[in-house]
Amino acid sequence: MLAMHKQLIATELAEGTGATISVRPDSKGLRQGLLIWFDDLGERSGPVAELRLHGLRGHNVKLSFGSFSASVIAQIIAADTEEIQLSRALVRSIAKTADVRIVNDQSLDNWRVTDAGFEICANYRPQALDVYSDEAVVLTCREVIIPMMAAMAELIGYEVIENPADSSEPEVEGGLSRALVARRERNPRNRLLSLRIHGYACKACGIDPREKYGEAGGIIEVHHLEPVALLAKPRPYNPETDLIPLCPSCHRAVHTRRPWPFTLEELRSLMGITHV
Repeated sequence: MLAMHKQLIATELAEGTGATISVRPDSKGLRQGLLIWFDDLGERSGPVAELRLHGLRGHNVKLSFGSFSASVIAQIIAADTEEIQLSRALVRSIAKTADVRIVNDQSLDNWRVTDAGFEICANYRPQALDVYSDEAVVLTCREVIIPMMAAMAELIGYEVIENPADSSEPEVEGGLSRALVARRERNPRNRLLSLRIHGYACKACGIDPREKYGEAGGIIEVHHLEPVALLAKPRPYNPETDLIPLCPSCHRAVHTRRPWPFTLEELRSLMGITHV
């Protein structure tokens, strides 16, 4: 039963989104499923993902909104262009591996959340795995639920509050004073968005560490095209245009030149690579 994976799913999604996740079994319908939501928003006040079996070999994930989600939807409607574009990029990344449908036949490039009737559905077959196995559930989390929930988090926004002077919280990227990002911390957010948009293969040499090293391959790094340390003042990073994935070897090679690292094109030229 899917219910036995409740803790595994909560842990996987917390690591993938940087948020505290709540999960509970749901017996509605013919097959028991799971309901998944952001703990800080609550089950009825924000987006909720519903995980159920689809046929004998797949999972179905449906994201909708709770009955008291008006204030969250108002935040989403007020999202700026960059947040909307990044959320759409996350949903498009799901479509590379799953069958994605958005309510009222909205397209993957132009969908909008306008009211509580919004829904995204995705049918996903986790390779040739048993749909009840840990491996299958983890794949569905990574390929469907995490980007789906992260897309909603991107639209809802990030609330930044001042941090006490003696706090040990990490600094926001590019910041000269300490700040705490409420709900979701920006480093995992940027890493998640960059890898979902650009993929897990190194942009310099083309190697995907997951294919080369198997279980030990989760070592891809995210490179800032404009180094954080050289910023004159803090600014937000766009994971689609400012960040790229590099394998550890290429990332270290890029930074052997200081203060400005080698560009991607310069590093490829040094390796004799014309294209990836």
